[in-house]
Amino acid sequence: MRPPYPDATAKSHCSRCPITRRVAILTFRSSYETTSCDVVRDCDRPNSQCFCCRTSAGAIHSGRSRLARPGVRGRGGQRRRQNLVRHRRQGTPIILLHGGLSSSRGWGAQVPALVGAGYRVVLIDSRGHGRSTLGTRPLSYELMARDVTAVMDALALRRAAIVGWSDGAIIGLVLAMRNSRRVDRLYAFGANMDQHGVRDGAAQAPILQDVGPRLAADHAELSRDPQGFATLHQAVRTMQRTQPDYRASQLAAIRGVPVTIADGAQDEFITAAHPAYLARAIPAAKLEIFANAGHFAPWQHAATFNRALLAFLGKGGRPSSK
Repeated sequence: MRPPYPDATAKSHCSRCPITRRVAILTFRSSYETTSCDVVRDCDRPNSQCFCCRTSAGAIHSGRSRLARPGVRGRGGQRRRQNLVRHRRQGTPIILLHGGLSSSRGWGAQVPALVGAGYRVVLIDSRGHGRSTLGTRPLSYELMARDVTAVMDALALRRAAIVGWSDGAIIGLVLAMRNSRRVDRLYAFGANMDQHGVRDGAAQAPILQDVGPRLAADHAELSRDPQGFATLHQAVRTMQRTQPDYRASQLAAIRGVPVTIADGAQDEFITAAHPAYLARAIPAAKLEIFANAGHFAPWQHAATFNRALLAFLGKGGRPSSK
């Protein structure tokens, strides 16, 4: 079985631009690390100056979480640059967080549905994944949750809806625990929040034989370190051996945030009882189980997944981007 693997960058193109007009690359660089995110929307001037064409701006300086103004010079008077795209600050912001060893490309089947419904979609490559560099610190879910906050600060997003899948869902839940005022609502699919939530032998699940090569190929294409997939794999596996490890009392701290815990009934990695446990531990959380689906429902059952996701997002008001 080979699950479909849609590519978020394979959508409609501008007539005079070979680059997609639906996905724009916004890269933040410090002296040591790069965090990449995509801001997705339709092109405002597809025939003259496509928004996906780069413009110059000052990079985020090391240790700061806001964009410097275009033309600002760095240390020593040297102009610092980043890839920046033009985008309207319109539409409800939705941040999509991908799973471990994947990248923002994994949301290719969801982006058109969300953009078509009028949402502003922000795709973040977690550190070490996709276009984002790994950095020198050990990977942790707490660290990656802080990365999400930094990206929100850079984009001037006071709050946003968070949609996470697998490791991305864990990051979303950590963000809701630590900084709930930034989370308008959270849809967490395929998360475990302790080691008891992982099936025995999950690392040897047969589906990984199909998915693994695709993830490695994407990393080679997108990463600044095309040969570094083995390094990323080791960093992720090291993290996952001991993380996440949260108690029910910690999960109960998620208050005032609408949360849906979702999973496939046949998830290859998460135990059958764990989603219900999470939904009980988080006050007022809802539980949604996709029948005849596994951990890769966003790919294999995209239409069903998208309907559920849009229904969840539509239940709330419009989070502010101010």
